Amino acid sequence: MPDWQKFVSERLSGLALDSAEREEVQAELAAHLEETCEEFRRQGMTKEEALHRTVSQVQDWQDLRRRIQLARKKENAMTNRVRQFWLPSLLTLFLSMSLLILVQFFGPNLSVIAQKSAWSLIAPVAVVYLPWLFSLPLVGAMGAYLSHRAGGSQRAMLSSTVFPVLPYLISFLIGLPLVVTSNHQIVHDVMFLALFVGLLAWVVAPGAALLTGGVLVRELLSRRPEVRRTAGN
Repeated sequence: MPDWQKFVSERLSGLALDSAEREEVQAELAAHLEETCEEFRRQGMTKEEALHRTVSQVQDWQDLRRRIQLARKKENAMTNRVRQFWLPSLLTLFLSMSLLILVQFFGPNLSVIAQKSAWSLIAPVAVVYLPWLFSLPLVGAMGAYLSHRAGGSQRAMLSSTVFPVLPYLISFLIGLPLVVTSNHQIVHDVMFLALFVGLLAWVVAPGAALLTGGVLVRELLSRRPEVRRTAGN
């Protein structure tokens, strides 16, 4: 039996992948050809027939090399997108929602505050909302850092930073056309005001807080090479 590893490596020598990926691809293809040849032998073929049938499995090695490179590039691009954007984004969303729930459950008693405060309608909301809002820069900074660590671009860093406000933004974008199509002017006025206040409270303000942390991390990370060069001089 031939050395299938050598056989494959000679025909895929120009494979434009890093050494680890190239060796992995060559090993997988060599193992497949070896198993195919053994299967032909078990079917009663002679050694020469089995080898000929196995080798003929690949008609155009150049085309195979091109398709392997294209598939690997797509796979790497998808992996990078997940690591650089989706994982940091989902983490920031989870942390922001978890912090809001923690403040609601373990924060001050809202009913007591409402009874003691002259602003009975505003104080309970502010007690929950403001601590959560002040914690969001840390969440945004964490998302930006994780995206940067995975090799993400500045666009990916900032996008993953403000991702938690996306569900709220989509809700307001869906609600606005419903208000516009309403036939009652009073409902128009009330709903427009509610949407405007809600947009500020749940999209603009949290987005600004998250972005503050993300921009701060981006600036700190972008200055690292300068600091290193200064220290080296």
